Amino acid sequence: MNQPEILSQNIGDAEVQYLYYPGDGPTVILLHATGFLPWLWHPLARSLAGEYRVLAPYFCDHRHAEPEEGLEWMLLADDLCRFCEGLGVERPLLAGHSMGATVMTLAEALHGPVARGMVLFEPIFLPGEIYQMDLTIDQHPLASKSIKRRNHWEDASEARDYLRSRALFRNWDDEMLDLYIRYGMVPGETGGLNLLCHPRREAALFMGSQKRDPWPLLPGIACPVLVVEGELSDNRHFIDLKKAASLIPSGRYRLVEGAGHLIPMEKPGETAALLREFFREVGG
Repeated sequence: MNQPEILSQNIGDAEVQYLYYPGDGPTVILLHATGFLPWLWHPLARSLAGEYRVLAPYFCDHRHAEPEEGLEWMLLADDLCRFCEGLGVERPLLAGHSMGATVMTLAEALHGPVARGMVLFEPIFLPGEIYQMDLTIDQHPLASKSIKRRNHWEDASEARDYLRSRALFRNWDDEMLDLYIRYGMVPGETGGLNLLCHPRREAALFMGSQKRDPWPLLPGIACPVLVVEGELSDNRHFIDLKKAASLIPSGRYRLVEGAGHLIPMEKPGETAALLREFFREVGG
């Protein structure tokens, strides 16, 4: 299947849009990183579809939040459970990136068993002491960067040149970059292109990350979990994912060589193979 259906699901007090790829096997749910979008799972979902039924929800704009207050990731974890319940999905296979990985970790730990198994790409498990602090936007290690993100380009060509010049996007797969520009940007009010997920909304999501400490919850996760880290990720300086994997009873750790924080966007083929291997191993 080349293109997914674009559907939506009511979760009680909000509507969640998602990409749907039909398949005859178990359900896989793919949850994106902060500030990104489900279309960045498209090359992977396309390769899994058929063997699996794949859903990729958009968790950026279904709830309003300002950066100063933040959007709690615990609420997003509740939303993930409501999303599954509304669609009648039981014990799916989960894969999440960054924020998405953390949200599904919270869902599994506090509402589990939710998943049959989880693959967590670069989850945002901040140092424990950060969750005890009342940080401002300027003090938050991730929100302080995201709120300053550039948010206007004259056209797709300028956007592509700019993104390729930035370390965060430099090693992206070509199709992934095209998907980000096509679906992650929208026409600006005065022309040109703006980000679909506004930098203030992205900052609000990051500010919500500090509301619930995931570290004490990790030993209570019962399902098999694979924690995946990029060898070149800047987050390795302050997030200890080897330790996180060791705290999960059925947790394992894998390092992806030559990749940064954005593993699925930089190495989609390797990522898809990793997912398929893990899902088959846990009974998917």
